[in-house]
Amino acid sequence: MRTVYLGTSDFAATVLERLAGSPHAPALVVTPPDSRQGRGRKVSPPPVAELASERGMELLQAASVNEEDALERIRAASPDAILVCAFGQLIKEPLLSLTELLNVHPSLLPRWRGAAPIERAIMARDPRTGVCVMRLTAGLDSGPVALRAEVELGEDEDYGELSPRLAALGGDLLVEALDLLADGTLAFTEQDEGEVTYAEKITGEERRLDPTQTAADLAAKVRALTPHIGAYLELEGGERLGVRKARAVHGTLAAGEVAVDEGGILVGTGEGALRLDVVQPAGGKPMPTDSYLRGHEPPKLAA
Repeated sequence: MRTVYLGTSDFAATVLERLAGSPHAPALVVTPPDSRQGRGRKVSPPPVAELASERGMELLQAASVNEEDALERIRAASPDAILVCAFGQLIKEPLLSLTELLNVHPSLLPRWRGAAPIERAIMARDPRTGVCVMRLTAGLDSGPVALRAEVELGEDEDYGELSPRLAALGGDLLVEALDLLADGTLAFTEQDEGEVTYAEKITGEERRLDPTQTAADLAAKVRALTPHIGAYLELEGGERLGVRKARAVHGTLAAGEVAVDEGGILVGTGEGALRLDVVQPAGGKPMPTDSYLRGHEPPKLAA
């Protein structure tokens, strides 16, 4: 099938790589303009733009896919289907009605509609998650679902491990959906609105690890935000200690109390203790906790 692909992130780039090697390789790839990224705020292209350039695909970087110039380029590509994955722009009419629009969404819809489905699934300690291919509609991830694939969410799996796994699965699922669409056999099922949950965008405040919460919840938050966002403990004086790997263990420390145990750092919580395995001091790089303790005093948490 002749396709146009709209995507931005690393996840979307992985899906595009699979699509590019299929009979449905896009005639046009659309992604946002270059922007400032990372700690150095260097102007860089989105991952999808980098991949499209490397593969010699026709590329359009548009601040708004709904502007007439972008719409003209998409129409000129004469797509049988427009494919959307982690694009980050709201798609409006008339683009919504131009042709079949398929969206790759990394959750088991209707669970975790919205901006941060992978993070929210990990934070909620869901036993399973997955990917859906759905029809894109005006509602927030509310369109009917064509295909879905489930995976077990590993007990210690973090975002950096789960996201590429789901992206690879999403690429395979999208190609399968296009094969069925080309045959005229792709069927859709409406979502159960009574089962909807929302994956709100991660806020800055949510990055802070609150010792009054349970150790299991805090460990899940660390996994959900590693490595792309990052969780932290607030220390005395306002400094932050990044926490890149941690696990819940049995412990009798009071919430917020810190102890050193066999080269590790234990933080008392509302239930159990959080053992810090990899931390990141302010301005430094992630390091094992025993290495951190060789150059730092045990951290003192803010009251």
